[in-house]
This record gives sequence, C-alpha cells and structure tokens, in this order.
Amino acid sequence: MNNESLIILGLLMPLFSALGSYCFKNNINVRDSFGVFGGIITFIISLKIFNGIQSNEQYVLNFFTLFDGVDFLFNVTPLGSIFSLVASSLWILASIYTVGYMRGVGEKNQTRFVIFYSIAIHAALAIAWSGNLLMLFIFYEILTFSTFPLVGHKQNAESQSAGRVYLSILVGTSLILFLPAIFWIWLETGNLNFTSGGILKDKFPSEHLVFLLAMLVFGIGKAAIMPIHRWLPAAMVAPTPVSALLHAVAVVKAGVFSFLMVVVYIIGPDYLLQTRASNWLVWLSSFTILAASIIAISKDDLKARLAYSTISQLSYIILGAALATSFALKGASFHIITHAIGKITLFFCAGAIYVTAHVKKISDLGGLGFKTPLIFFAYTLGALSIIGVPPLVGSWSKAFLVIGSLQADYLFVAILLGVSSLLNIYYLLQPVFIAFNKKNIKNIHITKAPLAVWPPVVTAVGCLLLFFFSNYFLNIINGVVS
Repeated sequence: MNNESLIILGLLMPLFSALGSYCFKNNINVRDSFGVFGGIITFIISLKIFNGIQSNEQYVLNFFTLFDGVDFLFNVTPLGSIFSLVASSLWILASIYTVGYMRGVGEKNQTRFVIFYSIAIHAALAIAWSGNLLMLFIFYEILTFSTFPLVGHKQNAESQSAGRVYLSILVGTSLILFLPAIFWIWLETGNLNFTSGGILKDKFPSEHLVFLLAMLVFGIGKAAIMPIHRWLPAAMVAPTPVSALLHAVAVVKAGVFSFLMVVVYIIGPDYLLQTRASNWLVWLSSFTILAASIIAISKDDLKARLAYSTISQLSYIILGAALATSFALKGASFHIITHAIGKITLFFCAGAIYVTAHVKKISDLGGLGFKTPLIFFAYTLGALSIIGVPPLVGSWSKAFLVIGSLQADYLFVAILLGVSSLLNIYYLLQPVFIAFNKKNIKNIHITKAPLAVWPPVVTAVGCLLLFFFSNYFLNIINGVVS
C-alpha cells in the first residue's frame, strides 16, 4: 500500500466505523465493536505513518486546487503524525470504555452517540494530516459540529444550554477571528501551506504580527485560553466518554495542536522570537495557568475540577509556543502527549466512579478508595503524571517547559510552573486522600463494571511506561524544534 492510500484509508476508517454502527444499530454488540475495530486499524495506519515520518518518508495527497496558492491538500508533518498517533491509540480504549459507561448508566441514543464520536475522530485525523491552514480550518469546523450533538447528548435543558454555549463560542471565534486571520495571511503571502520555519518572514509586516497572533490564539477557541474558555466547563454536562474525547482525544488537543502548527509552520519560531510579538501571550497564558488552577480548587464536582485543570494544562502548550525557544517548543509538543494520556486517565476514573458508585462530588468519595482500589490506583498515577512527578511521563514535558522559560529569560515563568505544580498536588490528589479516609466511609453500593474500570488502568500504566520510552516521540520532536 502506497503512502497516499494510507492517508485515504486512515481518514475513511472512522467514517466506516460510523456507517457500520448505524447499519448494525439493532445488534448492540456488533454496533459497539465497530469503534474498537476502527480504532485498531486507524492506530496501525497512524503508527505506520509515524514510523515513516521518522524515516523521512513523505505522505502527501493533493486532490485539487481550491484557489490560487491553496490546494485541497493533505501533507503529514512530524507534529501531525504525533497527534494522529495519540488520537487513534486513545480511540481504541475510549471505544471500550464507552461501552462500559453507556451501558452501565443506561444512556439513551447510544447509536447516535457512537456515530458522532467516530466522525469526530475522522475530523481530528484530518486536522492532524492537513497540508495547509485552510484545510485545517475546514476540519476544525467539522470537529466542532460533530461534537455538538455529543455535548447535548442527554437532550435536557442543561445539556441543550451547554450545547448552545459550546457552539456559539467555538463557531463565533472561528468565523470572527480565525478565518479572517487565515485570509490575512493568504493576502500577504499568497500561500497557506505548512512549511518548516514558517512562511511569514520577509512577507508579513512585523509590526502587525502581534495583532495576527491575537486573532489566531483567540480564534482557535478550542485552545480554551481565558477568556475564551467558558465552553469547556459548560460541556461537562455531557457523558464522561464525551469529556474524555473533549479533553484528551480530539477537541482541546485539536485546539492547541492547531496553534502549535501555526507557530511552527506558519509564523516560524525564529520570526516570533525576532519580533517578540508573543510577549503578551506569555503573560496571558501564565495567568490562565494560575487562575484556572485556583478555580479548580473551589470545585466539588470531580469533572468540573478536571475541566478547569484542563484549561490550566492547555495553557502550558500555549505558553511553550509563545516562548518559542527550542526547549519550550519541545515541552509544548510533548505536553500534547503527556496531558492526553494523563487526563484521559482521570476522566475515565471519574466516569468509572460514577458507574460503579454513582458518585460525582469529591466530598462524597469518603472510603470509596477501599471499595474500588483499581480506580483510585489509576487515578493516582494519572494525577501524578499531570503534576509532573517522575517516573511518570508528564515530568518530561514540564521539565522542558521550565528549561525553555529560562532559555527565553523568563524566570517568573519557571517559578510560576513550580507554583502551578503545587496547586496541582492539592486539587488533583485531594480526591485520593478523601477516598482513603476511613473516617468518612459511607454506605455506598458498588456495581461491577469491568469495561469502565480497566481502560483507565491501562492508560495509567501507560503514563508510567511512556516515561521510559519517551525518546520514541522526542526524536521526531527534536527534528522539528531544534
């Protein structure tokens, strides 16, 4: 199979999974197997592409010219190969987990759910493999509209309100800021292709770069930088598999990935450093990291706390891109991986707690750790990885970001990252301490749900193993940001 065929098959597999789920909607076991099967095939394809990129192979698929200088083009970049590998691998576990969760809590309209879930994965892969900024924008919007029914899945007043907030913010920021920014880049350069080192130097006026950067970071609403963040906590009314999709597999990762692609392949890190157009963004992302962590402490609902944790952690990636030094970009790129596996573990655990014990609030977790030790074992490893404790994989990306901040002469950022980790310790580990406090033991009936319990155990172990095999990803990242 040639490289073009691999791209086509990889993009089609999630759609095939969606079609299969619809055709076998009356046979739930067959229906739900399509997500797992599609995830495995897509992962194998993504892995082959990732290994090919490491061997300097080219994965290019050009369908036709849209207009002058812009093609309907897929061209896999090293960063894109990483994102697709993360999304496809986690889709396998998310599909298994979805079966356990949705059946465990008796959710309605499960067929519709898995169909739109698969379409969202398709959009995420297309974003990962886009060859230019307009292609990325098109599938960025498809991702928004395919996840909208998932956010409003319960179809009650609360979920419908959350869906409206979700759609209005993400579509509004895209159309008002992101699309005009893309048009501006095209007018100045005549080009939108992702190019190593960027395309703006000597073509885009340096005095206007700060305005373009603002349009991009606020226009890419899925990156959830403050104040463009309210859609993310609102979306927590959705079933937990959606939360996992939003926070780890596709949506927010598509946001920070898109911004990272803009910095690395459109603006260019050297041009950004030269103009210092991102100095203000260093401060704003630092504020978001700190403010979201403080808000997280105040939340008693476990998913709400994790949502604000995500807002904080996403700004680590924005911060690394804004600093634009080699180590900062390395940390930002690797944090896409480390946060994805750590945060999906925590959301899987939150859902498993709800399925097995029907508990949502942290204050109600008393003694639950003794009854569901596997869940809290997984939660603890995921939390420690997010905090950045060795030997968990999250420690690598945080270390790179600290070094990158010192490279850029931002001592306060290095200090802030330390303060952020201390706050992480408090709000992420507090649920564990409460769960293993014998004084607060409550009479909670436990329901067995192995398909909801074992996926977070697998991802938690992954947080540990990836620490020792990080070079597999870092080798390709080094080639991009060095």
